[in-house]
Order: sequence, then structure tokens, then C-alpha cells
Amino acid sequence: MVTFTRHLDFSLRRADNLRSPVEHRARMEESHYQLLRLLESGPQLTQRELAREMGVSLGKVNYCVNALIEKGWIKARNFRNSNNKLAYAYLLTPRGMEQKAAITVHFLRRKVAEYESLKKEIARLRREVGQLPESKPR
Repeated sequence: MVTFTRHLDFSLRRADNLRSPVEHRARMEESHYQLLRLLESGPQLTQRELAREMGVSLGKVNYCVNALIEKGWIKARNFRNSNNKLAYAYLLTPRGMEQKAAITVHFLRRKVAEYESLKKEIARLRREVGQLPESKPR
């Protein structure tokens, strides 16, 4: 039996134009990190609001929410919103909090590595620009 998570991974990999497994994992981890961070601070946010905040489609948020529920990282609870309509609150489980902390560490390491790489690239570009002859105004 193919699990929902495997289906999700395949669907997102296909949507990512068949990126390498490392790139795919990094993008999934970033999506999960954003989603967990938003849900931790706003468990009452709707999937539509989450999609808008993350800048992704409602379908992607739905897939990710369901994947996180399946993994046991979040749980959905019913509540009545201000319009007295039935809505969901997405709550991080203890396991979800642990995973968010681990993902945060990985995310931070990746962003620091990207930052260091960008600093080197900027320094290289500045050296190249410094070697160019100055252009005269027309």
C-alpha cells in the first residue's frame, strides 16, 4: 500500500520539475518549517490563510497539513470561529514540536551556508568590477 506521504513526496517532486532528491527534501523541509512556524503562532489559521502567508497553492497546504497530521506532528481540533462556523485549530503535538526544533536547526544551517556562499560570490563580483576600466559619461 502506498502511503499518503509517499504520494505527497512523488507529487511534489513532479511539481518541482524532478529536482534532485536533496533539493526536493530541502524544499519539503522548508515548507514543513514554514507551516509548523505559522501553526505554532496561529493554530486557528485556515488553510487558505496559510497558503496566502506561505505564497503557495491551497492544494499544497492541504497536502502538507495532511502529511503532518499523518506523521503525528500536528492534530486538528474543531472549534467555533467568530462567525459561529465550525473551523479547525491545528495544534503541534509534542513530536511536532521536537521535529520543528530539528527542522529549524537544519534550516538555519542551510541558510548560513547560503549566506556564506553569497558573501564569497559578492566578493568575487566586486573584484571583477574593480578590474573593469571605468566608463566615461556620454
